Amino acid sequence: MEVRVAEFLAARGVRLLASNVTIAGAEIDLIGQLEDGVEPTIVFVEVRSRADDLRGHALETIGPEKRRRIIRAATAYLVANDLWERVAVRFDIVTVTGSDIDHAPIEWLPAAFDATER
Repeated sequence: MEVRVAEFLAARGVRLLASNVTIAGAEIDLIGQLEDGVEPTIVFVEVRSRADDLRGHALETIGPEKRRRIIRAATAYLVANDLWERVAVRFDIVTVTGSDIDHAPIEWLPAAFDATER
């Protein structure tokens, strides 16, 4: 599924840098770079899937604690790669809902949350 999401994002200008990165006790599903002409933006992507939305949308599974872990891992990644305060950063969420993951609709929420959330 993450390969399909990476291809989806690549078609929209996000170049994949890494996938399934575990750092600082948390995992980041996808890390990409968006070239917008001004400055590069590092995009940290959380990917969620559900067979259906009968028990709620996949977005509902990303609460404050999960966002804090993603932010902590992103911070560690930026520091480890000497990118801290050198690039713009964005946190996106991509959801896939449907039992046939290869054909299920993809929803992309750019800038779904930011590092100031608590």
